[in-house]
Amino acid sequence: MGILSGITETVQLVMRRPRRFQFAALCYRLVEGQTAPEILLLTSRGTGRWVIPKGWPMGAKPGYEVARQEALEEAGVVGDVESTPAGVYRYEKDISDGFAVPCAVQVHALKVTSIVDDFKEKGQRKLDWVPPDVAEKRVREPQLKRIIHQFAERFGPAAA
Repeated sequence: MGILSGITETVQLVMRRPRRFQFAALCYRLVEGQTAPEILLLTSRGTGRWVIPKGWPMGAKPGYEVARQEALEEAGVVGDVESTPAGVYRYEKDISDGFAVPCAVQVHALKVTSIVDDFKEKGQRKLDWVPPDVAEKRVREPQLKRIIHQFAERFGPAAA
Protein backbone atom coordinates (compact mmCIF):
# COMPACT_ATOMS: atom_id res chain seq x y z
CA MET A 1 0.00 0.00 0.00
CA GLY A 2 2.93 2.40 0.64
CA ILE A 3 4.01 2.39 -3.02
CA LEU A 4 0.48 2.99 -4.24
CA SER A 5 -0.07 5.89 -1.85
CA GLY A 6 3.27 7.40 -2.95
CA ILE A 7 2.22 7.22 -6.60
CA THR A 8 -1.15 8.75 -5.73
CA GLU A 9 0.53 11.65 -3.92
CA THR A 10 2.84 12.27 -6.89
CA VAL A 11 -0.06 12.30 -9.33
CA GLN A 12 -2.01 14.68 -7.10
CA LEU A 13 0.97 17.05 -6.87
CA VAL A 14 1.43 17.05 -10.65
CA MET A 15 -2.28 17.72 -11.21
CA ARG A 16 -2.30 20.65 -8.74
CA ARG A 17 0.80 22.34 -10.13
CA PRO A 18 0.19 25.73 -11.66
CA ARG A 19 0.54 26.03 -15.42
CA ARG A 20 4.18 26.51 -16.38
CA PHE A 21 5.04 29.43 -18.64
CA GLN A 22 7.69 29.57 -21.37
CA PHE A 23 8.76 32.06 -24.03
CA ALA A 24 9.42 31.23 -27.67
CA ALA A 25 10.80 32.85 -30.81
CA LEU A 26 9.03 32.53 -34.14
CA CYS A 27 12.17 33.06 -36.21
CA TYR A 28 11.71 34.19 -39.80
CA ARG A 29 13.61 35.65 -42.71
CA LEU A 30 12.54 37.42 -45.86
CA VAL A 31 13.94 36.09 -49.11
CA GLU A 32 14.15 38.38 -52.11
CA GLY A 33 11.56 37.51 -54.73
CA GLN A 34 9.30 35.61 -52.32
CA THR A 35 6.10 37.01 -50.82
CA ALA A 36 6.05 34.66 -47.84
CA PRO A 37 8.66 34.67 -45.09
CA GLU A 38 10.63 31.51 -44.35
CA ILE A 39 10.09 30.12 -40.85
CA LEU A 40 12.89 28.44 -38.91
CA LEU A 41 11.94 25.13 -37.33
CA LEU A 42 14.17 22.90 -35.26
CA THR A 43 13.82 19.47 -33.77
CA SER A 44 13.39 18.96 -30.05
CA ARG A 45 16.27 17.19 -28.36
CA GLY A 46 14.03 14.60 -26.68
CA THR A 47 11.45 13.51 -29.24
CA GLY A 48 12.83 14.93 -32.48
CA ARG A 49 9.53 16.62 -33.32
CA TRP A 50 9.49 20.00 -35.07
CA VAL A 51 9.32 23.00 -32.71
CA ILE A 52 10.39 26.63 -32.41
CA PRO A 53 13.06 27.81 -29.94
CA LYS A 54 11.60 28.21 -26.45
CA GLY A 55 12.63 28.24 -22.85
CA TRP A 56 11.82 29.00 -19.24
CA PRO A 57 11.78 32.51 -17.72
CA MET A 58 15.20 33.97 -16.90
CA GLY A 59 14.85 36.02 -13.72
CA ALA A 60 13.56 39.52 -14.42
CA LYS A 61 14.40 39.36 -18.15
CA PRO A 62 11.34 40.29 -20.28
CA GLY A 63 9.70 37.46 -22.21
CA TYR A 64 10.75 38.77 -25.60
CA GLU A 65 14.39 38.89 -24.44
CA VAL A 66 14.12 35.27 -23.23
CA ALA A 67 12.80 34.37 -26.70
CA ARG A 68 15.77 36.15 -28.31
CA GLN A 69 18.22 34.29 -26.03
CA GLU A 70 16.60 30.90 -26.75
CA ALA A 71 16.81 31.54 -30.51
CA LEU A 72 20.54 32.15 -30.16
CA GLU A 73 21.21 29.16 -27.87
CA GLU A 74 19.06 26.61 -29.69
CA ALA A 75 19.32 27.71 -33.33
CA GLY A 76 22.27 30.10 -33.57
CA VAL A 77 20.20 32.98 -34.93
CA VAL A 78 20.32 36.65 -33.98
CA GLY A 79 17.75 39.24 -34.87
CA ASP A 80 15.16 41.87 -34.10
CA VAL A 81 12.50 40.55 -31.73
CA GLU A 82 9.04 42.03 -31.28
CA SER A 83 8.12 42.91 -27.71
CA THR A 84 4.41 42.37 -28.41
CA PRO A 85 3.55 38.65 -28.47
CA ALA A 86 2.39 37.05 -31.73
CA GLY A 87 0.27 34.70 -29.62
CA VAL A 88 0.19 32.07 -26.92
CA TYR A 89 -0.13 28.30 -27.31
CA ARG A 90 -0.43 25.45 -24.86
CA TYR A 91 1.16 22.01 -24.78
CA GLU A 92 1.99 19.21 -22.39
CA LYS A 93 5.66 19.23 -21.31
CA ASP A 94 6.88 15.67 -20.78
CA ILE A 95 8.72 15.16 -17.51
CA SER A 96 10.21 12.05 -15.96
CA ASP A 97 8.32 8.79 -15.43
CA GLY A 98 5.73 9.46 -18.12
CA PHE A 99 4.19 12.47 -16.43
CA ALA A 100 3.46 15.72 -18.25
CA VAL A 101 2.76 19.22 -16.99
CA PRO A 102 0.66 21.81 -18.83
CA CYS A 103 2.66 24.70 -20.25
CA ALA A 104 1.66 27.96 -21.88
CA VAL A 105 4.13 29.46 -24.36
CA GLN A 106 4.21 33.16 -25.27
CA VAL A 107 5.52 33.51 -28.83
CA HIS A 108 7.48 36.53 -30.10
CA ALA A 109 8.32 37.06 -33.77
CA LEU A 110 12.05 37.43 -34.42
CA LYS A 111 13.33 38.70 -37.78
CA VAL A 112 16.66 36.97 -38.26
CA THR A 113 19.48 39.33 -39.21
CA SER A 114 22.44 36.98 -38.82
CA ILE A 115 23.43 33.40 -38.09
CA VAL A 116 26.36 32.51 -35.84
CA ASP A 117 28.75 29.63 -36.49
CA ASP A 118 29.02 28.43 -32.93
CA PHE A 119 26.16 28.26 -30.44
CA LYS A 120 25.25 26.37 -27.27
CA GLU A 121 23.14 23.55 -28.77
CA LYS A 122 24.90 23.23 -32.13
CA GLY A 123 24.70 19.67 -33.40
CA GLN A 124 21.95 18.69 -30.96
CA ARG A 125 19.05 19.61 -33.28
CA LYS A 126 18.16 19.67 -36.97
CA LEU A 127 17.33 23.13 -38.34
CA ASP A 128 15.18 23.81 -41.41
CA TRP A 129 13.92 26.99 -43.09
CA VAL A 130 10.48 26.33 -44.54
CA PRO A 131 7.49 28.25 -45.95
CA PRO A 132 4.70 28.98 -43.44
CA ASP A 133 2.37 26.29 -44.84
CA VAL A 134 5.07 23.64 -44.35
CA ALA A 135 5.79 24.93 -40.83
CA GLU A 136 2.09 24.66 -39.99
CA LYS A 137 2.05 21.02 -41.12
CA ARG A 138 5.21 20.07 -39.21
CA VAL A 139 4.41 21.47 -35.77
CA ARG A 140 2.11 19.40 -33.57
CA GLU A 141 0.31 22.02 -31.47
CA PRO A 142 -2.92 23.35 -33.10
CA GLN A 143 -2.56 26.78 -31.45
CA LEU A 144 1.02 27.11 -32.74
CA LYS A 145 -0.19 26.21 -36.24
CA ARG A 146 -2.71 29.06 -35.94
CA ILE A 147 -0.03 31.51 -34.71
CA ILE A 148 2.19 30.65 -37.70
CA HIS A 149 -0.76 31.07 -40.09
CA GLN A 150 -1.77 34.43 -38.62
CA PHE A 151 1.83 35.61 -38.66
CA ALA A 152 2.18 34.73 -42.36
CA GLU A 153 -0.99 36.68 -43.15
CA ARG A 154 0.89 39.87 -42.20
CA PHE A 155 2.73 39.48 -45.50
CA GLY A 156 -0.47 39.14 -47.55
CA PRO A 157 -2.99 36.40 -48.30
CA ALA A 158 -0.61 34.61 -50.69
CA ALA A 159 1.90 34.18 -47.86
CA ALA A 160 -0.47 32.33 -45.51
